[in-house]
Amino acid sequence: MIQEAISLYLEKQGHTLLSPRAVLFDMDGVLFDSMPFHARAWKEVANEHHLISTLEDFYLFEGRTGASTINVLFRRTFGREATEEEKREIYHQKSVRFHTYNNGNPMPGAAEVIAKVKEYALLPVLVTGSGQRKLIDKLQESYPNTFTVDKMVTGDSVKYGKPHPEPYLIGLEKANAAANEAFVIENAPLGVESAVKAGIFTIAVNTGPLPDKVLLDAGAHLLYPNMESLAKDWDNILKEIKNQKG
Repeated sequence: MIQEAISLYLEKQGHTLLSPRAVLFDMDGVLFDSMPFHARAWKEVANEHHLISTLEDFYLFEGRTGASTINVLFRRTFGREATEEEKREIYHQKSVRFHTYNNGNPMPGAAEVIAKVKEYALLPVLVTGSGQRKLIDKLQESYPNTFTVDKMVTGDSVKYGKPHPEPYLIGLEKANAAANEAFVIENAPLGVESAVKAGIFTIAVNTGPLPDKVLLDAGAHLLYPNMESLAKDWDNILKEIKNQKG
């Protein structure tokens, strides 16, 4: 399965080898088990503003900037874009609720994946659509000496959020890596789409409630049910990469 995924990636992208030097991590749903709290906060605030939504929407929208998510809901409900004031107010209300609910727990298995990344001397880079500073600041506490500020792409760093490739293209720049010199680890369909559009080998971990098919249809090259299973298979992935014939 791994070898086939690598071969298909190389054929489609026109590369000879997959030679990873960096791993680009999404944050919510990958490093932190925070998506249920994001979805709850978004849904409650959307209801209060009479915006048409389902709880599943916010898993499907994951990776968008807050302003983009609000605009999607306004277009669906009212047939117009949200004003700047509406976007600021709604996102503020959502952020307050999220911080009230969120427990900040690391995603099970994420520390083991990071340990493997360090074992293979790969550079970790954060690429998140989040602008939630409290959660980003918690990275040092949960994953000490792993993510440095100069190796982070946040929702405040980009003009276009996921599924646009810009976040992961900036991530490659920060890693000083070409597309075939990196992995992406993502849990959200829009994030997978963003990474694939950027030409990067993308590993999806289905840590949420969406069907596997959603992540595969978005273009994921490999799919795991959680971070723990990815950690257990990491050596096999790197072994198959080492066995490539360029």
